Amino acid sequence: MLNKHIHIIILFGLLTATYGLSAQSLLSVEEAVGIALKNNYDVSVARNNADVAKVNNTLGNAGMLPNISVTGTDNYSVNNVYLNLSSGSTITSSAGTANAFSAGAALSWTLFDGTRMFITKNKLTQIEKLGEIQFRDIVIQTVYNVTVAFYQVVVQKQQLLAIRDVMAYSLERVKILQKGYDMGIAHKNDLLQAKIDLNVNREAEINQLNTIRNSKRALNQLITRDPETEFEVVDTIPLNYQPDPVDLMNKLYINNTSVLSYQKQVDIERLSLGEYKTYSLPKLNLVASYNYQQNDNTASNVITNRSFGPLVGGSLIIPVYQAGNVLRQVRTAKIQLQSSQYNLDNVKLQVNTQLKTALTDYEDQRTLLGIERNNLALAKENLSISMERLRLGQTTALEVRQAQESYANSLARYYDFEFNMKVTETRLKQLIADL
Repeated sequence: MLNKHIHIIILFGLLTATYGLSAQSLLSVEEAVGIALKNNYDVSVARNNADVAKVNNTLGNAGMLPNISVTGTDNYSVNNVYLNLSSGSTITSSAGTANAFSAGAALSWTLFDGTRMFITKNKLTQIEKLGEIQFRDIVIQTVYNVTVAFYQVVVQKQQLLAIRDVMAYSLERVKILQKGYDMGIAHKNDLLQAKIDLNVNREAEINQLNTIRNSKRALNQLITRDPETEFEVVDTIPLNYQPDPVDLMNKLYINNTSVLSYQKQVDIERLSLGEYKTYSLPKLNLVASYNYQQNDNTASNVITNRSFGPLVGGSLIIPVYQAGNVLRQVRTAKIQLQSSQYNLDNVKLQVNTQLKTALTDYEDQRTLLGIERNNLALAKENLSISMERLRLGQTTALEVRQAQESYANSLARYYDFEFNMKVTETRLKQLIADL
């Protein structure tokens, strides 16, 4: 009789789920990640930041290319001229016109600056690479967050199924005790307690449905879509990951984006130090231009004055004394380089600890899951026996209630261990950038 009622409830749940799937799209974790990487605002901002670093990485920004400019001016004026010469003669002109026109092209090119331009170009390249690493870090963090949020919805759905499974036993218990009470062989307080337990199960179902809705809203927010967007997920968590501690350790410092980011910052600070050192070296500049100038003045003895031609020159700048600024900048850069190295060593220690902790957590959760799987089988068998004994009048309602609570708790723990194991698996993959 019990199995019949359980099968009816499960069948009803399957039909409800099937109807829901026809109205709602079934979302997979891969689809959720894909939507997030396409729409997530943090990912978009990180992509823009990486693009800015790429745009800035040019020969011109490093100072390796010449600066060329073209200029032109034209000034026109009307003048009334009165000249009283020492010879006693005078010159007058009314409404005389003057026009001054000039044009030119100039080139300025730093030929040597102590190799600073080459160091700067390398630094810009490293900054571009840092931007890509930071973008990748945001992507990996987003994938981790979405994956955890997705399986949070799954585990909440599993907990709902567990509540409904337990509710089926509560319903059967009420029917058995009601029949026994009607026959005068069951106490009313046992029947009332069974009805109370059934109502508590129904309350738990309502609360769990609300928890699922909130979990779905959180996932929708992460993948940047309307929080009320309806979707459905599967009710199983795949657990087929087999971590290799040696392989994970070998990949940690090579792939971990935090380590790579701090390593790149060390490289950049080292290049900055090289830049400051070049400030005390000579600088050679090349200057070249072509100029054209013409002045027309109807009120002057020289009506037209025209000049044009090329100019080539250069300048050599040798720093002699700069008030100790170069030495100060070099010393500051050395300190910053040392701080960057400290940060790198610190993050290496942190991710090493995180990896070992995650490995331990994963193994613990796997062990707990194995134990709980056995517990769940025992609790279900014990509950089935207790229900049958209750039907035959061979046990007390309290014994059945305890068996039912044991089964409910075991189900909840089992699904929690599955979820924790999946989260730890995702964390291990995040640490070696394998998401």
